[in-house]
Amino acid sequence: MKINIQEMVKKNIRELKAYKPEEILCPIRMEANENPFTINSSLKERVLESISRISLNRYPDSLATDLRKQISAKSGIKPESIIVGNGSDELIQMLITAFCENEDKVLFPVPTFSMFGIIAKSFGVNTIEIPLDSEWDIDLAEIKKSYEKNLPKIIFLSTPNNPTGNCFSENKILDIIEKTYSLVVVDEAYADFCGKTFIDQLKHSKNLIILKTLSKVGMAGLRVGYLIASKEIINILHKIRLPYNSNSLSQGAAKVILTNNEIVESQVQQIIKGREFLLEELKKLKDKEGITPFHSNANFILFKTEKDADAIHRKLTEEGVLIRNLNSDGPLKNCLRVTVGRPEENDAFIKALKKVAQ
Repeated sequence: MKINIQEMVKKNIRELKAYKPEEILCPIRMEANENPFTINSSLKERVLESISRISLNRYPDSLATDLRKQISAKSGIKPESIIVGNGSDELIQMLITAFCENEDKVLFPVPTFSMFGIIAKSFGVNTIEIPLDSEWDIDLAEIKKSYEKNLPKIIFLSTPNNPTGNCFSENKILDIIEKTYSLVVVDEAYADFCGKTFIDQLKHSKNLIILKTLSKVGMAGLRVGYLIASKEIINILHKIRLPYNSNSLSQGAAKVILTNNEIVESQVQQIIKGREFLLEELKKLKDKEGITPFHSNANFILFKTEKDADAIHRKLTEEGVLIRNLNSDGPLKNCLRVTVGRPEENDAFIKALKKVAQ
């Protein structure tokens, strides 16, 4: 008897498109919003020494107790208001698992982080997408109108936003938090590069949830994200959190690196400096090469080209520089995104872009 696997798959999964990171091999990779700097040899030795003491035959600390204490010392939030996940993706999945049933709705502005929609749809949850305004900011009137009509369980807001790079207006975010009965998830994955956070708002708003990650500041390989919320929400999430979701090696390495936070901070400042360099250089390419960069508060810059973005992306890869191609119908037509690299990578990117955009 022949089995048709496709017919066995849930309809909402059949209709999904898988998230696919760039797999093109290039000497210079500036496509994934990673920290381009590795940790120095001294800190690396401390990390290796720490994880060498871990008994790999034993399960990890299920609650990531020591890591949460270290995050608490850095953020000023009590450990019981923190839950650690295998990256922010798992934490988004936890939220939808815990709070959304089939036919429930989640709302988010677009364009934004694609996993909000992908994870929601994989659970059969309806997504409501509200286009950003012409300044890449929240369209508050449209979100309010849609909220009143649809009453979404969760509203996702990413600030600074990926892929646009800008922070949403603080007053608009506060308005949404204070005037809705939805859970409002503020994804602060890139907040280290702008110094803005809504953590202080947690004591005033029971519906506020904040997502953080260590991926953008140099620990992408560890897959450590964390969520901050009221103890009530954290306790609910622990009910559906998979046992041992954070492995011992990641916990141990992240704890050591966070203990030496001055190194991370130094790299963040170097990235901000590189971002401003790239922004100024891209602005110089507007008249002759038809390049228009958008202001960024993150570790990447979105820019639009008057020429075919697919062709420019292909030619850049031929020059050995990989960036993210976001070209699609709508507001991201002919848009590309470049991650801030090391100084020599930033120089190489600008040189290659000048060549291929002529």
